[in-house]
Amino acid sequence: MKDSAKAGISFGCALAMVISYVNWHSIIWAVFHGLLSWIYVIYYVIVYGLN
Repeated sequence: MKDSAKAGISFGCALAMVISYVNWHSIIWAVFHGLLSWIYVIYYVIVYGLN
């Protein structure tokens, strides 16, 4: 259970950073959004959808 939780957190962080960098082209924003991880991913899906 702990390993899957760690993997989910790591994946959420990586996903948030990739989405952020692709959209904003800024490493600083990518790190910030990586710290927010799943919160940013959920926000992005709600606001921009899954085109």
